[in-house]
Amino acid sequence: MTEKRSAGLLLFRHTDDGIEVLLGHMGGPFFARRDAGAWSIPKGEYEPDEPAWDAARREFQEELGLAPPDGEALPLGEVRQANRKIVTVWAIEADLDPATAVPGTFTMEWPPKSGRTQEFPELDRVEWFGLERARALIVKAQAEFLDRLLEHSG
Repeated sequence: MTEKRSAGLLLFRHTDDGIEVLLGHMGGPFFARRDAGAWSIPKGEYEPDEPAWDAARREFQEELGLAPPDGEALPLGEVRQANRKIVTVWAIEADLDPATAVPGTFTMEWPPKSGRTQEFPELDRVEWFGLERARALIVKAQAEFLDRLLEHSG
């Protein structure tokens, strides 16, 4: 069995208060009432025959409904999440108005074993956060990407 892999783009910008990063709150019923650990870098799974960079750009488009920004891509490497998925991320300095995001959707059976399917947004909120606040909210393993971004842009 091949390992699941995801790729994504971490947008960042410099403000008077320091670096801010763009994160998305995961949609669907499992994360509806959670904040800590429910925010993620816009990313998604890809097949082994697709280059990770192409997947990162495609998933950004799917998750936010916006074209990925142009700009120098800073490779932040890989991390392994608690669910064993390997996540590869690039950082791009860009500004984006979160209100313009039109997240894609996914369908799942809800409530469980009800036989009913419902559609949910991939991301139900998109916001800019300073690094300290982002670290408190982001999926635990992805906090490593914040450290790596800081090393590169410090």
